[in-house]
Amino acid sequence: MHRHRRLAGLGSPSRKPPTPGRRPSRRSSTLTLVIALTSLLVRDYDEAIAFYVNTLGFELREDSPRADGGRWVVVAPEGAESGLLLARPSKPEQVARIGDQTGGRVGWFLYTDDFAAAYARMRAAGVRFLEEPREEPYGTVAVFEDLYGNRWDLLEPAG
Repeated sequence: MHRHRRLAGLGSPSRKPPTPGRRPSRRSSTLTLVIALTSLLVRDYDEAIAFYVNTLGFELREDSPRADGGRWVVVAPEGAESGLLLARPSKPEQVARIGDQTGGRVGWFLYTDDFAAAYARMRAAGVRFLEEPREEPYGTVAVFEDLYGNRWDLLEPAG
């Protein structure tokens, strides 16, 4: 899996990302920046957790109540340095964006080191693929949708 972190431009696989909410250490002359979380609008926390954990095989990293009555819910592939913050909308404009956060484009890229196994497991779990797997110069890929219609690439990078 370390190979994929380097391919994704995430830097050294041994470097730990900073803890959210804490300032990075200034011990070296270079500043490390890491995208730790990406927000994903969801209709319902529990249905989203069920999809990402039970269907895609992610791990639930955090599910904490918030003072405003909401929840802080983070899911991620096992061992990943970054995760998804599952967020319920707080405004009507946000409700309208559920399932269309990227205007119909692929917005998330799920790397694997065994495309055939990941594809078979995801199909068996009910993931809706929009195309058959294809070979591209950059690797083997197929587009799938999450439970809300957001598009993802399942990708095994070439070489």
